Amino acid sequence: MTPRRLVALVLMAGVMVIDGYDLNSMALAMPAIAGEMGLQQTDFAWALSAVLLGLGAGAFLIAPLGDRFGRKPIIVGGALGIAATTAATAFSTDVIHFAFWRLLTGLALGACLANVSALSSEVAPEGKRSTVMAVVSAGIAIGAMMGGFTAPEVIRAWGWQGMFYIPAGIALVLGIGLALVLDRDRPAHAAAGAKVPLVELVRPPLVFPMALFAAAYMTNAIALYMLTSWTVRILPPDVFGPDLPKRLLGLMQGAGLPVSILLAWLLDRWKPGTTLALGYAIIAAAFALLFATPATVLGWTILLMVAGGGIAGIHGALMALSPKLFPSNVLSSAIGAAVAISRIGAIAAPVFGAQLIEYGITANGYFAVLIVPAAVCGLIVLLVPNVIRKTKAHYEGNPPALDPV
Repeated sequence: MTPRRLVALVLMAGVMVIDGYDLNSMALAMPAIAGEMGLQQTDFAWALSAVLLGLGAGAFLIAPLGDRFGRKPIIVGGALGIAATTAATAFSTDVIHFAFWRLLTGLALGACLANVSALSSEVAPEGKRSTVMAVVSAGIAIGAMMGGFTAPEVIRAWGWQGMFYIPAGIALVLGIGLALVLDRDRPAHAAAGAKVPLVELVRPPLVFPMALFAAAYMTNAIALYMLTSWTVRILPPDVFGPDLPKRLLGLMQGAGLPVSILLAWLLDRWKPGTTLALGYAIIAAAFALLFATPATVLGWTILLMVAGGGIAGIHGALMALSPKLFPSNVLSSAIGAAVAISRIGAIAAPVFGAQLIEYGITANGYFAVLIVPAAVCGLIVLLVPNVIRKTKAHYEGNPPALDPV
């Protein structure tokens, strides 16, 4: 790998770090914002949801343009868009302003996420695509952890506005750096890309791989957001106290990093369907043990690291599976569509979890419910080998159509 490509991968990983940081910045700054404006934190519900809605729209509507016009303009434009809209958020004076700027930030984030993932696969050495994608995507979890760990100090030093100034400044630097480092020309294999990439994904031979990829990604998102949204709430306070659940939530994200990279490494070297199915089997077993055992700090912490770290890690590994399912000239569209569809699960999961809590479900029972999406994902990924074989067979028999990855 050339030094230029290595620098490009580092900068793209930086974009993912900013994605993770920026996605959590509103939630982390919200208590200070609400206190300053004399509002309730619940008044900012739409501002919190706006970035998720924008991310889904950006992934579905803007990200596919990378397959048609090249990834560089979308990535650079997205990074500069993140810088501008995040900086503008710091000047908001009411809830509507916050919701507006967070929506636009989400659009830029969604456009960036899919194209950075796709381009990292193309830049990576042959045989290491899944691993490189997982390492780059790990930046999202790193950014989320950085935001949580540094938020108190940032807010004390620069006010709540600092939570937006910092990612805006870094995104600006990354956008300029990527404009200089990324190649000007589109990759040769993208030159013959589909005129309407999204249309290619809803007709043979890609319709079934797309359905499988989106179903797995959305179902995993349901488990992930059900877990991360309510873990702090459901862990018994008489066992874990008031602060430990918050720390465990951050540790689960951290535990997902090595899981994601390990699974992606195995995807490059072993059987992808078996790799992911075994991962989900371990996750489901951990949730089953959380259901069946009484709450203890040591026992449940270990199980939460396995189950929660596994769910978070496999979310990145699923993204690293995409080059095995789709040709490069529709890769941004496939990832963007899956991310957009997964927003359905991301938005619905916290609501469903809240309903279970209102109905009086115990912590054990809540973890038992999470066995279901883990098991469903395990069944879905068992179909991966057959899908890969059929897709490759189609392209081998029809060479002019698309370039197989």
